[in-house]
Amino acid sequence: MTDAAIWPDPAPSKPLWLMTLADLALLLVGFFVLLQASERPRAVTDALRQSFGGAAAPAPQALPVMAAGLLDFAPGSAVLPDSPAAAIAWAREAVRDPRVALTVTGSTDGSAADVDPATGSAPILAADRARALAAALAPVSRRITVTTATHPGRRAAIVTLAFAGEAASPKGHLP
Repeated sequence: MTDAAIWPDPAPSKPLWLMTLADLALLLVGFFVLLQASERPRAVTDALRQSFGGAAAPAPQALPVMAAGLLDFAPGSAVLPDSPAAAIAWAREAVRDPRVALTVTGSTDGSAADVDPATGSAPILAADRARALAAALAPVSRRITVTTATHPGRRAAIVTLAFAGEAASPKGHLP
């Protein structure tokens, strides 16, 4: 028995240029996927993450840049300790750039005396302090977030200026 009888004839091979053409076609598809991803990178990464069973990523937090605030509230009080004129002037200048946002954070000192008189709650008093400063800043900007500090610190309401990104301004226009 000869080797030709044991082994079948090889199948006719494809021309080499066909493999090169397939590689180029895949590269072209990949290029168009990258172009599409550059238009909406967050949507593409979220879709990829979900296709592999993951949850969508949380929205990125704004990067704080500067801060101002009102300190030394009276214990158990949300009445602004000083005139907020300096904080308002600072915020008015800061929000001229449409890419920024303000966050007002209220806090308490953690003592038994520094709680809301009606409820006995420190977080509610901290929220009231932040809300009082945010109300004073309301004529300046609509881009204000009110939060409370997670740990006791100082009897204060602090406003921070954060870079919220280009999405807040019209595309292609800088202030």
